[in-house]
Order: sequence, then structure tokens, then C-alpha cells
Amino acid sequence: MKIIDGGVTAAQGFQAAGVYAGIKKKRKDMALVYSVIPAKGAGTFTTNVVKAAPVKWDMKVTKDSAYVQAVVLNSGVANACTGAEGDLNNELMAKAVADSMSIPAAAVYTASTGVIGKQLPIDVIQEGVKLLAAELQEGIEAGAKAAQAIMTTDTYPKECAVSFMVDGKEVKLGGMAKGSGMIHPNMATMLGVVTTDLNISKELLQEALSADVKVSFNMISVDRDTSTNDSLLLLANGYAGNKEITEKNEDYDNFCKALNYVTTELAKKMAADGEGATKLFEVQVVGAGTQEEATIISKSIITSNLVKTAVFGNDANWGRILCAMGYSGVDFDPEQVDLFIESVDGTLKLVENGMATDYSEEFATKILSGKVVKAIADLKLGSATATAWGCDFSYDYVKINADYRS
Repeated sequence: MKIIDGGVTAAQGFQAAGVYAGIKKKRKDMALVYSVIPAKGAGTFTTNVVKAAPVKWDMKVTKDSAYVQAVVLNSGVANACTGAEGDLNNELMAKAVADSMSIPAAAVYTASTGVIGKQLPIDVIQEGVKLLAAELQEGIEAGAKAAQAIMTTDTYPKECAVSFMVDGKEVKLGGMAKGSGMIHPNMATMLGVVTTDLNISKELLQEALSADVKVSFNMISVDRDTSTNDSLLLLANGYAGNKEITEKNEDYDNFCKALNYVTTELAKKMAADGEGATKLFEVQVVGAGTQEEATIISKSIITSNLVKTAVFGNDANWGRILCAMGYSGVDFDPEQVDLFIESVDGTLKLVENGMATDYSEEFATKILSGKVVKAIADLKLGSATATAWGCDFSYDYVKINADYRS
């Protein structure tokens, strides 16, 4: 596997565009990803009972459509909690793309992000689709424009791409994602689109995606809020020309590794770009009895507001970490837990067998001052591990969300 430049247009046969349609104020607000040939589609979606119109549409497309060919996305308006009118507007958005690209509406995925409760300005959307169709292009720049157009409170676009070999053919896989707030997927992922020119069966494509999100997007959290719109869409158009993957073999494993690299990198970028965040906070739980227990504890730590504020303040308040572990619901012996913190400045053991070591507070502060900070908790119960990603909790998070609609 090789890391390459680009995002959703890295794979062969995919085009993209990002434009300013007029939904937001003077900022790109609509994107289109298009496969020049029919592609197989897979998706994972929010577990929130309140599901936005595009989520309901995409779940049906994933289940019932033999192929997909386009993904249209808008920012500024979430089209959630909008009733029958919202469902109709979402369908009209899909049909606008279908008409422009001469494909069935059932081959169009939709995605929306922004304020909940507002209706889509459908006239603006329909005109925006025409602009998108005219701007569609191959190449890295086109993919970058699409990634920019789906941003809301994100401070930068999020893209990643790799290449790998299957059946003697070079295959490429790339993606884009947005997410900065209302991030606590399960699955869910905020909004993400991943494309590949791999030839693979629809069933295995879905199986790979469903398994992958458990260790990538499902392992991040910014604010413990699972969005109404979270969607991760995966398109595979077979343009690479490899023999179709129809069973779990070495080629399938190579694809899963590539997929996981891209989704994990995108997930980490989201966590690092959490609203008001100043650093990425990674938590690794080792020595757990089971994978599930390691996962639960790691997520309990990264979602603790007290831990997140301590990380923001560069304060090695390890008692908050043990506390978050203790209320996670997992049974362990706190008197055998070791805790470490780590960054580019080094590694420091804070706790051994449940008690503080004679560590340097000055060195601990230096470690916690890094842009990427890691906490490691060793339960000494078994061999299972899990890693979760979050961010610190700063003053700016409150400021951003206190006047989000204005």
C-alpha cells in the first residue's frame, strides 16, 4: 500500500465538483461526486432515532439499488426534522442530479449538513446541481473543491488516498469527510464519501465497510452528540480492471487494509479538528480481557469532559482518567492499572498499580502541551487492545456552539 495525493477523485473513473450555490454566505456549499460508469454502493448511517431525509433516502438506495453513480451533498441546511416536505425536497435534489447526468434517481446518494429544522432552499439546490454538473472534472483539484464545499464548522478540508495492488492491477482508494461538531458516531460518521476503482461484489463491499467503521469512525468523539445526518458512503466502480473479488482472500484483505487506513486517517482528522480543539487526544487501552471491554473503556476516557478539559489545560490530572474508566461499566481491578502519557516530547508513567509514581509535573506538562497527546491504560487482564480518538475541550467550543445558528 502506498499513500498518494488526493481524495474522492484519486481512483480512476471518478469526477467531482464543489461550488457556491447560495445556501451559505460566500462559501462553497454544494458538492458532487460522480462515477463515469455504474458503481456498487455501500453505506453506514447514524444510529440516532431522529434521521434526516437524506439518511432515509440513502438507506433505501443502499438496500435496493443495483448500482449508484453519484453523490450530491450540501452544507448549510441539514434537512433533518423537516417532515414530508423535507423528504420531497431531498428527492427533488436527487432527481435534479439524475436529470443532469442522465441516470436514475435511485442511483444518486444525497447528503446534507448544517442547521436542523430548516427546509432546503430547493430552487437554489436545483440551480446548484446545474453548476455542479458543468464543473465536474477529474483530478486532485476537483476533489479538493468538493471537500471544501461540505465543510461547516470545520477549519480545513479532510482528504486521504492510497494505492494498492490486487490481481496484478494498481487499485486506488480515496475519500473526503467533514465533521467538527455533533460528533459521536456509532455508526454514523458525520459525512464521508470514499471511492475506489476496485472490482468487488456489493455484498463484500458492504461487509468490509460495516466492519471497518467499528475500529475507525466509531472510535472518535468530539462532544458525545450523535448527529441526525451521519452517513458514510462507499462507491466501487471496478475501473481498475481486476477480477471481481467475491470471496474473502488475500485481495480482500489488502482492500480492507487500504480502506481502514483511509477511514482511520479521516476519522483522526475529524477528531483533531473538533470545534475549538487545540490538540488530538488519543487513548489506547491495552491488556484488556476482551476487545469489547477495551473499546468501551477507551471511549469512556475520550468522552469525559473532565479529562478533555485537563488535556486542554496541560494538566496531568490522571485521577480523572481512572474515574472515567471506573464508570465505563467494565469490571477491572483499579489497583493493578498502569497509566502513561505520551507525545513527541516523550513518554511518562503517571500511575503504577493504581497509585501515582514519582513523576515530574513539569515533564508531564511538557508532554501534554503537544499537538498530539496519547494516554495509555494497561489493565493487565489479557491481550485485547483498542484505540480511540478525541480532542481537548476549550473555551472556544462553547463560543462556537452558543451562536451556531447566527
